[in-house]
Amino acid sequence: MNLTILGTGSAMPTESRHHSATALDIGPEVLLFDCGEGTQLQLRKAGISWNKISKIFITHWHGDHVLGLPGLLQSVSLNKRAKPLNIYGPAKTKENFKKIAEAFGIFPTFKISVTELKPGAFNAEKYSIAVANAKHNAPCLAFAYQEKPKVKININYLKKFGLVNNPIIADLIKGKDIIWNNKKIRAKDVTFIEKGKKFVYLLDSAYSKHLENFCKDADLLLCEATFADDMKEFAKEFGHMTASQAAALAKKSGAKKLIITHFSNRYKNTDILLKEARKVFANTITAKDLLSFEI
Repeated sequence: MNLTILGTGSAMPTESRHHSATALDIGPEVLLFDCGEGTQLQLRKAGISWNKISKIFITHWHGDHVLGLPGLLQSVSLNKRAKPLNIYGPAKTKENFKKIAEAFGIFPTFKISVTELKPGAFNAEKYSIAVANAKHNAPCLAFAYQEKPKVKININYLKKFGLVNNPIIADLIKGKDIIWNNKKIRAKDVTFIEKGKKFVYLLDSAYSKHLENFCKDADLLLCEATFADDMKEFAKEFGHMTASQAAALAKKSGAKKLIITHFSNRYKNTDILLKEARKVFANTITAKDLLSFEI
């Protein structure tokens, strides 16, 4: 799956940092996390089709996370989209969406379903989305995308039987034993379970103990690091994290990689934030608008 960070700024954008939005391309669909101002333009720059977006996850209803939603929906509608779109968010998402739809005259050509989420999880065919409350000064959610485990084949084991690229291998994946060249091949001997990838999206939130378990063993944690350590008390007051707090969360949760984002506009470059984070968690990088890579 491919992750593209569309915006890395916080409340006030800069010339190089758009408002929050991140696209996760999982093949047949794109999941969009937040939709700050300028998201539709950033999607164009990244070469991501608007029509491929199936679900939009809103962390909270502060402007820097949602003001791109009316424009994106109007553009998608002008493109004659037919397939439905699902929007998820915290308490009052239905009420807030209704207000912006009325204010901006959004009359889509497709069905929009709006769902208010509580802590827990919901399942799709090949993945689940876990939801936790973030610690912010407005109702706010964190999201964890988890691929479902996959059954894999030990190809080297099959080669001993001269079995390669044959449709009968599908039976082994289904857990069925087979007969090949008069020899029995047991599914349990040739298959193994591969754990799916986990991606955590955590914006905006102060540090909280319960988030350590929520982020546990993430392959990638995309976490806000709005301020440097000298503004720790200010960050806490407004429901944000410092870079070293984001790194501590990655370390305590056993995350494999941390990307810090959601930077205050007071930092013209993010070197100080990266330096503070890496003192705690070495495998940290700073997000940049339109940064894209495979998870």
